[in-house]
Amino acid sequence: MGSTNVFRSLGWKWGLVVQIADVAKGFLAVGLVAYFFSTEMPFVNRTPFEDATVVKLIAGMCAVIGHIYSVFAGFRGGKGINTSVGMLIAVAPVEVAVAAGIFAMLLFASGYVSLGSIIAAASVPSTMAFRYNILHVDIEGYMVTVHFFIALAALVIYAHRTNIKRLLLGTENRFTRLQVFKRIFK
Repeated sequence: MGSTNVFRSLGWKWGLVVQIADVAKGFLAVGLVAYFFSTEMPFVNRTPFEDATVVKLIAGMCAVIGHIYSVFAGFRGGKGINTSVGMLIAVAPVEVAVAAGIFAMLLFASGYVSLGSIIAAASVPSTMAFRYNILHVDIEGYMVTVHFFIALAALVIYAHRTNIKRLLLGTENRFTRLQVFKRIFK
Protein backbone atom coordinates (compact mmCIF):
# COMPACT_ATOMS: atom_id res chain seq x y z
CA MET A 1 0.00 0.00 0.00
CA GLY A 2 2.66 2.54 0.93
CA SER A 3 5.10 3.98 -1.57
CA THR A 4 8.15 2.63 0.30
CA ASN A 5 6.87 -0.93 -0.11
CA VAL A 6 6.10 -0.29 -3.77
CA PHE A 7 9.64 1.10 -4.24
CA ARG A 8 11.02 -2.11 -2.75
CA SER A 9 8.80 -4.57 -4.59
CA LEU A 10 8.06 -2.92 -7.96
CA GLY A 11 10.89 -0.44 -8.41
CA TRP A 12 11.33 3.30 -8.39
CA LYS A 13 8.98 4.10 -11.29
CA TRP A 14 5.91 2.55 -9.67
CA GLY A 15 7.04 3.76 -6.26
CA LEU A 16 7.12 7.31 -7.58
CA VAL A 17 3.65 6.90 -9.12
CA VAL A 18 2.24 5.70 -5.78
CA GLN A 19 4.04 8.47 -3.91
CA ILE A 20 2.66 11.18 -6.19
CA ALA A 21 -0.85 9.68 -5.95
CA ASP A 22 -0.67 9.61 -2.13
CA VAL A 23 0.54 13.22 -1.91
CA ALA A 24 -2.17 14.26 -4.39
CA LYS A 25 -4.78 12.47 -2.28
CA GLY A 26 -3.99 14.66 0.74
CA PHE A 27 -3.63 17.85 -1.29
CA LEU A 28 -6.86 17.30 -3.24
CA ALA A 29 -8.82 16.47 -0.08
CA VAL A 30 -8.00 19.94 1.20
CA GLY A 31 -8.13 21.70 -2.17
CA LEU A 32 -11.45 20.29 -3.29
CA VAL A 33 -13.08 21.11 0.03
CA ALA A 34 -11.84 24.69 -0.31
CA TYR A 35 -13.27 24.83 -3.82
CA PHE A 36 -16.68 23.28 -3.12
CA PHE A 37 -17.37 24.26 0.50
CA SER A 38 -19.70 27.24 0.70
CA THR A 39 -22.14 26.46 3.49
CA GLU A 40 -22.11 26.69 7.25
CA MET A 41 -20.87 23.77 9.30
CA PRO A 42 -23.38 21.55 11.09
CA PHE A 43 -21.70 22.39 14.41
CA VAL A 44 -20.59 25.60 16.12
CA ASN A 45 -17.11 26.65 15.05
CA ARG A 46 -15.26 27.64 18.23
CA THR A 47 -11.92 28.21 16.50
CA PRO A 48 -10.45 31.48 15.22
CA PHE A 49 -10.62 30.05 11.69
CA GLU A 50 -13.27 30.53 9.06
CA ASP A 51 -15.56 27.52 8.63
CA ALA A 52 -13.83 26.57 5.35
CA THR A 53 -10.43 26.32 7.06
CA VAL A 54 -11.79 24.04 9.77
CA VAL A 55 -13.39 21.85 7.12
CA LYS A 56 -10.04 21.73 5.22
CA LEU A 57 -8.27 20.48 8.35
CA ILE A 58 -10.96 17.88 8.95
CA ALA A 59 -10.90 16.76 5.29
CA GLY A 60 -7.11 16.45 5.36
CA MET A 61 -7.19 14.39 8.54
CA CYS A 62 -9.91 12.17 7.06
CA ALA A 63 -7.75 11.56 3.98
CA VAL A 64 -4.85 10.48 6.20
CA ILE A 65 -7.06 8.25 8.35
CA GLY A 66 -8.60 6.78 5.19
CA HIS A 67 -5.13 6.03 3.87
CA ILE A 68 -3.94 4.35 7.07
CA TYR A 69 -7.19 2.44 7.66
CA SER A 70 -8.39 1.88 4.08
CA VAL A 71 -11.83 0.32 3.74
CA PHE A 72 -10.62 -1.12 0.42
CA ALA A 73 -7.85 -3.11 2.11
CA GLY A 74 -9.53 -4.51 5.20
CA PHE A 75 -8.81 -1.37 7.24
CA ARG A 76 -5.09 -1.76 6.63
CA GLY A 77 -3.10 0.64 4.52
CA GLY A 78 0.02 2.74 4.38
CA LYS A 79 1.62 4.81 7.11
CA GLY A 80 0.03 8.11 6.05
CA ILE A 81 3.20 10.13 5.52
CA ASN A 82 2.69 11.07 1.87
CA THR A 83 -1.00 11.81 2.34
CA SER A 84 -0.07 13.99 5.33
CA VAL A 85 2.52 15.78 3.20
CA GLY A 86 -0.09 16.57 0.56
CA MET A 87 -2.51 17.90 3.14
CA LEU A 88 0.19 19.93 4.89
CA ILE A 89 1.47 21.46 1.65
CA ALA A 90 -1.96 23.07 1.31
CA VAL A 91 -2.14 24.14 4.96
CA ALA A 92 1.40 24.66 6.34
CA PRO A 93 4.01 24.84 3.56
CA VAL A 94 6.81 26.24 5.76
CA GLU A 95 6.52 23.37 8.20
CA VAL A 96 6.50 20.87 5.31
CA ALA A 97 9.69 22.39 3.90
CA VAL A 98 11.47 22.01 7.25
CA ALA A 99 10.13 18.45 7.66
CA ALA A 100 11.28 17.55 4.13
CA GLY A 101 14.79 18.77 4.91
CA ILE A 102 14.89 16.76 8.13
CA PHE A 103 13.54 13.68 6.34
CA ALA A 104 16.18 13.96 3.59
CA MET A 105 19.05 14.40 6.06
CA LEU A 106 17.98 11.36 8.10
CA LEU A 107 17.34 9.23 5.01
CA PHE A 108 20.71 10.07 3.46
CA ALA A 109 22.49 9.55 6.79
CA SER A 110 20.80 6.32 7.91
CA GLY A 111 19.04 4.80 4.89
CA TYR A 112 15.89 4.35 7.01
CA VAL A 113 12.76 5.80 5.41
CA SER A 114 10.77 5.06 8.57
CA LEU A 115 13.17 6.95 10.85
CA GLY A 116 13.11 9.98 8.56
CA SER A 117 9.31 9.82 8.37
CA ILE A 118 8.82 9.56 12.13
CA ILE A 119 11.16 12.44 12.99
CA ALA A 120 9.79 14.57 10.12
CA ALA A 121 6.23 14.00 11.40
CA ALA A 122 7.26 15.15 14.88
CA SER A 123 9.02 18.17 13.41
CA VAL A 124 5.85 19.69 11.92
CA PRO A 125 4.19 20.79 15.20
CA SER A 126 7.65 21.48 16.68
CA THR A 127 8.53 23.79 13.81
CA MET A 128 5.23 25.61 14.13
CA ALA A 129 5.76 26.02 17.90
CA PHE A 130 9.30 27.30 17.31
CA ARG A 131 8.18 29.79 14.67
CA TYR A 132 5.34 31.09 16.85
CA ASN A 133 6.96 31.12 20.30
CA ILE A 134 10.63 31.82 19.51
CA LEU A 135 10.60 33.67 16.20
CA HIS A 136 7.27 35.39 17.01
CA VAL A 137 5.77 34.68 13.60
CA ASP A 138 2.07 35.52 13.65
CA ILE A 139 0.29 32.26 12.78
CA GLU A 140 -3.47 32.66 12.57
CA GLY A 141 -5.22 30.12 14.79
CA TYR A 142 -1.93 28.86 16.21
CA MET A 143 -3.45 27.19 19.30
CA VAL A 144 -5.89 25.16 17.22
CA THR A 145 -3.48 24.36 14.40
CA VAL A 146 -0.55 23.26 16.57
CA HIS A 147 -2.81 20.88 18.51
CA PHE A 148 -4.22 19.56 15.25
CA PHE A 149 -0.67 18.94 13.95
CA ILE A 150 0.30 17.22 17.21
CA ALA A 151 -2.66 14.86 16.73
CA LEU A 152 -1.68 14.27 13.09
CA ALA A 153 1.94 13.54 14.07
CA ALA A 154 0.80 11.18 16.83
CA LEU A 155 -1.43 9.30 14.36
CA VAL A 156 1.35 8.92 11.80
CA ILE A 157 3.90 7.90 14.43
CA TYR A 158 1.41 5.37 15.83
CA ALA A 159 1.06 3.94 12.32
CA HIS A 160 4.84 3.40 12.40
CA ARG A 161 4.79 1.42 15.67
CA THR A 162 6.04 -1.80 14.05
CA ASN A 163 8.81 0.17 12.32
CA ILE A 164 9.80 1.67 15.68
CA LYS A 165 10.08 -1.83 17.17
CA ARG A 166 12.24 -2.98 14.25
CA LEU A 167 14.41 0.14 14.52
CA LEU A 168 15.00 -0.59 18.21
CA LEU A 169 15.79 -4.24 17.43
CA GLY A 170 18.06 -3.32 14.53
CA THR A 171 15.97 -5.29 12.03
CA GLU A 172 14.31 -2.44 10.11
CA ASN A 173 14.69 -2.48 6.33
CA ARG A 174 17.20 0.04 5.06
CA PHE A 175 17.95 1.54 1.66
CA THR A 176 21.74 1.25 1.85
CA ARG A 177 22.14 2.83 -1.59
CA LEU A 178 20.58 6.01 -0.19
CA GLN A 179 23.16 6.36 2.58
CA VAL A 180 24.87 9.15 0.68
CA PHE A 181 26.50 10.73 3.74
CA LYS A 182 28.17 7.43 4.60
CA ARG A 183 29.90 7.36 1.21
CA ILE A 184 30.80 11.06 1.27
CA PHE A 185 32.31 11.09 4.75
CA LYS A 186 34.05 7.72 4.51
